[in-house]
Amino acid sequence: MNLETNYPDNIKEKLKLACIGIAGLGGLGSNSAASLTRVGIGKLILVDFDKIEKTNLNRQYYFQDQVGKFKTEALQENLLRINPEINLELHKIKLEPGSMSDLFKNADIVIEALDTAEIKAQFIEEVHSILHHIPLIAASGAAGYGNSDTIFTKQLGNLYIVYNPEAPSSDEGLLLAPRVSIMANWEADIAIKIILDGNDANHS
Repeated sequence: MNLETNYPDNIKEKLKLACIGIAGLGGLGSNSAASLTRVGIGKLILVDFDKIEKTNLNRQYYFQDQVGKFKTEALQENLLRINPEINLELHKIKLEPGSMSDLFKNADIVIEALDTAEIKAQFIEEVHSILHHIPLIAASGAAGYGNSDTIFTKQLGNLYIVYNPEAPSSDEGLLLAPRVSIMANWEADIAIKIILDGNDANHS
């Protein structure tokens, strides 16, 4: 059974034709993927090399019986339970500088959902440079709790950064489901807006 929605046909078609790449399937990536699947996105490119640990379950879209599985495979199971018709392209690899953009060249939009500040910066710089025509949505400041009204979107051409300047660093602050989910869904919401309303960068 395909995903049933009550959207107008033109909205359904735009969402179904869209392809979104997600780099990293932790708290940001797995929750973004779940929301995009529920919306009716036609294809997701999912990239992660890691396995699920028990400590991931407080904020990531996985379950107890999936601990020890690769995140790509477990997330595939979960997303297909939401929408059996979604097209999922899985890449169980670690992104390395110099080839980070290769897997996303056919995506309409790319969502950055990586763990460390260093790898985030490398990914953003490389993908935004090579795939400059593709909107890239990144996030910074997912740690902590409270004061979520300080989150905003900073746009630099085709680069959209969901940013919380008040958040502690991920090394110092708590990573909790509410804040992580807000940031993940904020990224997903930007992607949906680009799909349905067009990319502001193309009109500036």
